[in-house]
Amino acid sequence: MAGSAIELTDATFDKTVHNSDVPVLVDFWAPWCAPCRMIAPIVHELADEYTDKAKICRLDTDEARDSAMEFGITAIPTIILFKDGQVQKKWVGLTSKKYLAEAIDELL
Repeated sequence: MAGSAIELTDATFDKTVHNSDVPVLVDFWAPWCAPCRMIAPIVHELADEYTDKAKICRLDTDEARDSAMEFGITAIPTIILFKDGQVQKKWVGLTSKKYLAEAIDELL
């Protein structure tokens, strides 16, 4: 899937995130959210740069409410970094590509 983030659903979340042997970054977003649209290009750039090293994913909270509720998503965008199925870091609101990349690099 070089070039694009993995689109998650409630049905694919566990298999993709919890059963991964590489770090997984998940962008919790919604189509109506302006800040979410602002961070989307950064998420896609990370997907390009971390192909085969980490999974970069997006989850539409309007479509995947169960997964959003499981992680207490009350504001979007929220980005969570997982390793071995466990939350390692969490960002709420806009954040820079630099901070996201540094956090992923720490887990590689």
